[in-house]
Amino acid sequence: MKKPLLAALLFLSVAAQAQELFSMTEPASNMAARSIAFRVDNFVMDEINSAKINYHLIPGIRVGVSKKLMVGSSAFFSNRLAQFKAEGASFYAKYRFLSKDAVQQHFRMAAFGMLSFNNSDIHQEEINLYGHNTGFEAGLVATQLLHKVAMSSTVSFARASDNGNNNKFIYGLQNSRVINFSFSAGKLMLPAQYKDYRQTNLNLMLELLAQINTGSGKYYTDVAPSLQLIFNSASRIDIGYKKQVSGNLLRTAPNGFFIRIDHNLFNVF
Repeated sequence: MKKPLLAALLFLSVAAQAQELFSMTEPASNMAARSIAFRVDNFVMDEINSAKINYHLIPGIRVGVSKKLMVGSSAFFSNRLAQFKAEGASFYAKYRFLSKDAVQQHFRMAAFGMLSFNNSDIHQEEINLYGHNTGFEAGLVATQLLHKVAMSSTVSFARASDNGNNNKFIYGLQNSRVINFSFSAGKLMLPAQYKDYRQTNLNLMLELLAQINTGSGKYYTDVAPSLQLIFNSASRIDIGYKKQVSGNLLRTAPNGFFIRIDHNLFNVF
């Protein structure tokens, strides 16, 4: 009895939420309760004014504590300083406080926070707590699902501090605070009709990412299209490209490819 029930639950979960597993941002929905997910993010970024390619490897783990709360942690590795080495880690939590569910649609809101620690050199005005800066971030995210289309919007406040190993935030305390914005849209392309939770899902994503520094007023805006495949309702691969379309914040490597590999283990505890 347990296996058919689990299969049915997975089937309904994928049918309702597959297209809101965004590549660059988190939706308001959480991962399944009592589940664990292992993730590996790869960023291959083209350094401006140089032939160098920056590679960032970010493995992570996430835990669905309950249907409302999930927590996670990631580690940061990169080759930016000529050798591949560990640079830091982050801790993340998200709490879903609003759910309005209906047939083939729902609206959800969540609050989230992240603490990051990093030992790499501070080399750009952009504040990026996912692999570059030490600091904290807190924000809100709202997600709307309408049949096969999901839309999500995020706003957050982030503050950077000095990185470890005496890497000072060289741009001044007044420029250490930013507001981040994002808008993400995803559409389920395949299968045309759900018949089995083991069907492979194909989702297309388009995300807009923006940051404005509250001190200097400088900003950037990125666009990030991606393709996502979900296998057996448990594993996924995201492949996409992120490109700056406008902005004046100093960034050393704003453009490049990203690949995400993610696998979920359900009902672990």
